Amino acid sequence: MSSKPAVSPKAGLAAAVVAVSAGAILVRLSDAPSSVAAFYRVLFTTLPLTAIAAWRYRGEFARIRSRDLAFAVLSGVALAVHFAAWFESLRWTSVAASVTLVQAQPVFVSIGAWLLLRERVTRRMAAGIAVAVGGMASMSLGDFLGGVAVGPRPLYGNALALAGAVAAAGYVLAGRSLRQRISLIPYVTVVYGVCVVVLLAFVLAAGHPLTGYPAREWLLFVGLAVGPGLLGHTVLNWALAHLESSVVSVSLLGEPVGATLLAFALLSETPTPATIAGGCVVLAGIYVTATAAQT
Repeated sequence: MSSKPAVSPKAGLAAAVVAVSAGAILVRLSDAPSSVAAFYRVLFTTLPLTAIAAWRYRGEFARIRSRDLAFAVLSGVALAVHFAAWFESLRWTSVAASVTLVQAQPVFVSIGAWLLLRERVTRRMAAGIAVAVGGMASMSLGDFLGGVAVGPRPLYGNALALAGAVAAAGYVLAGRSLRQRISLIPYVTVVYGVCVVVLLAFVLAAGHPLTGYPAREWLLFVGLAVGPGLLGHTVLNWALAHLESSVVSVSLLGEPVGATLLAFALLSETPTPATIAGGCVVLAGIYVTATAAQT
């Protein structure tokens, strides 16, 4: 049993959700190419973890089996695709739509687990998936058909966000069993390291420069790593040792709400009625799917 932490796990979880919610805003504030921002976010998150891994977990890397290493590499590739697609989606659609759609990964995890791992899908999970998919369609098409939309190409941006959600689901599925055999720090070091290499390949293939950005951009890159990366997802992983996984997973539904409020306050971006309505339906479907998967 975990010892009682000095900080309330629920307070830490709330702070982590706020930190994660700021990620989309920092991406929108950056003028750098989205793949460059994604690369530096993961790179600056990985560097301190690599130092810790080399110091305290050096012997564990040699004990990782080749098959597990292959799945860790696959997980890192999926994570890179997730970041690249999601960061780019924020250039084309609203923060509210992008963050809500990319947060739909529990739905795709359930579908992938059924197709690839032959895991059972309950009626409640199927209902949640159906509700979420309906909400996605409403969110993606409602503004377009109504003639009012936020973002230069909202359909394209929404499609990229959904691609990011599918890639995130692949990241979860590839690593689902690995964490039972590999410690957290060695696992994320391998996965993040692969993610950095793949994102670097994306940047170089697109011909974007890696240097020459103003100080403001470097601060945003570091902010993405420290905020959503270390203070967000790291604290979420810490909270899992003290709270039920269903509590942590459902709490992530606060990210689209927090990101939408921050976009309204800082970017003067007001979501359209179709985005709000469709987002509420998507969140309801994710909630039903996530909680059903934990029972």
